[in-house]
Amino acid sequence: MNTMTSDEIRESFLSFFESKGHLRMQSSSLIPVGDPTLLLTIAGMNQFKSFFSGQQSPPNKRLTSSQKCFRTPDIDIVGDSTHNTLFEMLGNFSIGDYFKKDAIAFALEFLTKSLKIPVEKFDITIHETDDEAFSLWKDVGIPQEKIHRFGDSDNWWGPPIHGEEGPCGPCSELHYDFGENTGCLKISCGPNCENIMSTGETCNRFVELWNLVFMQYYHSPDGSKSPLPAPSIDTGMGLERATLVMQNASTMYETDIFKPLVKEVLNKTSFQYGETLEIDYAIRAVAEHSRSATFLIADGVVPSNEGRGYVLRRVIRRAIRLAMKINIKESFMQTMAEVVISQMQKTYPELNNNKDFILSVLELEEERFKQTYENGYTVLEESLTKNKSLSGAILFQLWDTYGFPIEVTQEIASEKNIKIDLKGFQDEMEKQRTRARESSNFSNDFGKIKIYEELNLSPTTFVGYDSLESNSTIIGIINKASIQDKVSKGDEVEIILDLTPFYSEGGGQVGDNGKIFGAKGTIEIYDTKELIPEIIIHYGKVTEGEFSINDMVSAKVDRVKREDTARNHTATHMLHAALREVLGSHVRQAGSLVTENRLRFDFSHMKPISDSEMSKIQSVVNRKIRENMLISRSENTYAGALEDGALAFFGDKYGEKVRLIEIANGSRFSFEVCGGTHAHTTGELGAIYIIGESSIGAGMRRIEAVSGREAENLVQENFQLISKISDSLNVSTDQLEEKIFTVIDQVETYSKQIEILEEKLIVQESKSLLETIENINGINLICTTLNASSANLLRKTGDSLKTHIKSGVIAIGSIINENPMIIIMVTKDLADTGVNASEIAKKVSKIMDGGGGGKSEIAQAGGKSPSKLNDALSMVSVLIKEYSSNS
Repeated sequence: MNTMTSDEIRESFLSFFESKGHLRMQSSSLIPVGDPTLLLTIAGMNQFKSFFSGQQSPPNKRLTSSQKCFRTPDIDIVGDSTHNTLFEMLGNFSIGDYFKKDAIAFALEFLTKSLKIPVEKFDITIHETDDEAFSLWKDVGIPQEKIHRFGDSDNWWGPPIHGEEGPCGPCSELHYDFGENTGCLKISCGPNCENIMSTGETCNRFVELWNLVFMQYYHSPDGSKSPLPAPSIDTGMGLERATLVMQNASTMYETDIFKPLVKEVLNKTSFQYGETLEIDYAIRAVAEHSRSATFLIADGVVPSNEGRGYVLRRVIRRAIRLAMKINIKESFMQTMAEVVISQMQKTYPELNNNKDFILSVLELEEERFKQTYENGYTVLEESLTKNKSLSGAILFQLWDTYGFPIEVTQEIASEKNIKIDLKGFQDEMEKQRTRARESSNFSNDFGKIKIYEELNLSPTTFVGYDSLESNSTIIGIINKASIQDKVSKGDEVEIILDLTPFYSEGGGQVGDNGKIFGAKGTIEIYDTKELIPEIIIHYGKVTEGEFSINDMVSAKVDRVKREDTARNHTATHMLHAALREVLGSHVRQAGSLVTENRLRFDFSHMKPISDSEMSKIQSVVNRKIRENMLISRSENTYAGALEDGALAFFGDKYGEKVRLIEIANGSRFSFEVCGGTHAHTTGELGAIYIIGESSIGAGMRRIEAVSGREAENLVQENFQLISKISDSLNVSTDQLEEKIFTVIDQVETYSKQIEILEEKLIVQESKSLLETIENINGINLICTTLNASSANLLRKTGDSLKTHIKSGVIAIGSIINENPMIIIMVTKDLADTGVNASEIAKKVSKIMDGGGGGKSEIAQAGGKSPSKLNDALSMVSVLIKEYSSNS
């Protein structure tokens, strides 16, 4: 067995299967494309799911790929010798072509011939019922005693979501044996061994190297299984584990995949690798999480408190916590990411293409977390002061919200003889894991998809790029969630045509509207979508007559809406190019919405866009519009498009052939992979005006804009508004700005004059209010109403009164902006004895249906019921009486 690098193993695998007639496919994004059931890409077959389900035709019946994947369940245990979150899955796939015999033969040939691993190093596991696989493994030379049968939990695949329907079948795994002198050292040791080694870790003598999934059944909702008409193969071999074997390493962290990262961690800590298992655990986790975070950000994930963003945030914060454990105190995520990018950019160019963005996101998240971590100390100290023990809920809050390792909390609590509820903490952790498992499965529309699959239709031919009308045939009708042969006036319908000019919703662009005309009636189409790949569905209502299957019809798209929408779609491409030109190449699309009225464009950027930058962006796009640049369309393979410099984005699904939109006039301004509809020249857009810019999360911004007719309408509305303001101020529009500033200056002058007059009135009012002093058992109380215009005026009145009384309580109320408000003031001598302004405010505010609070010497109470102001003031007197009688 020869030593091979991870790059050599990957290339050897892909080349081997190409020689067996497989088409090499590029790795898809970690953000699953066109699959709402997945949080992140977790298997090599995810990008081929539509091929296996029959929803889409594959470019070849034999496929192979090296797919980057991410497993969320393993986050909390990463650092041991076997688990990691990010991994590369080497896979070969047969979509209704070869089955078990060839899959087994291919796997063994590659491992023993290409990698030259001795066959005696393998043990095989199969499903307990799979006698066919048992015979096939024996036929290729695997001894009977090295073939092990296991149940569903180990050797059965699918359906992906428990209790739902989908393809499934037995699987067979190849386990590599590191030898009898490794692992638990027990005679009973074998594949899937769960014995514990002397190190405290689970036995690692056998490692699952390759899994062959035999998809041969369809699992129905009632639990029954029926044979698939075309059984398929889905296999996967983890590159990290293959590298572990080929480099004869004790763990994957001693392979060339992780060595550079481990070395970088060691450069930042005084600890040595191999010192203790605890230290090794932290070093490994920091290396692995830095790698996985870099890949997630490269594919467009940004830290947040939900979904994929929450997964990324957990990974980053766990890396930082464990880095602290090995005394790494300075920022380190950026330099770790640079090691990842340098090492992996040749295979995954998106890493280097998004380097600036990756480093910016990591820097910002690391800074935020360290501040949050410091705040955690304050929360912990307060909890230790107020409680005799720390509950599981508090422990979990410190761990989850503030990033406090449970070990640190336990140590600090022990020093203060405070008990902690570890069981309660574990219960809270399990609740979080349950939430994570639930959130990893998004909504599944399988039932509705099944209806369309039952129609067994050929792909819809889309002719809408070249024409807005077509003569078509109705090949499918859905009404009331069931297949129909006929519908009539008043029915809400979903119509499928053999060919259509209607563009289906996709790439951020809304679906077309229009009409379908038949010899006997009319259908008003209000939306168009593609629920399953290549089947275009027209949603509408029969407004006249009736329609039946196989009717010849005329389909006509609403031309005005289509053209307005196309202009706005072109505008998104132009804005994207301008953003990259002005802000930098780190800017990348993160989502969009294109309608006939306006557009919304989400993109990666770490800070708000300044006024000068916004002006430049708008100037760039409108200059390009005036140049009347040509918007050309072409087709290429996806890989060829990227090589030619086209931009493509996660969230969009691309086939083997992709459509390219180029905006150029001698030199290229924009070049993107896009299946949407567009204008023919930039001049058709007229102008683009940005009407809003905002944050939609850490590192993500949103621009809203208009073009074409809506841009013209916006200008007209603004002109009309300016004209109205000019008329109201009785000046010409060219003098409007000067007049507005003059009015503002006048308002500020008058406001200051009013404030001076109010303060004079306060002095006079205070003298009269002093005459209302009431002595309650030795405590002076001024409790009254005042006609004040602001809370500030109430406070100033109270301050003035305090200068005239040495000791006492002041309660002044007023109706301000139609709501009751009371200012409570207590002199220091009374506050020191327990008369608390804040407590008084909280109690009297309830009478006014509101809330209150503040400090012991000054507080404020507000409410929603003006009629109860006097009742609330009366309560102040009652509370003072209660206090004086108790003191």
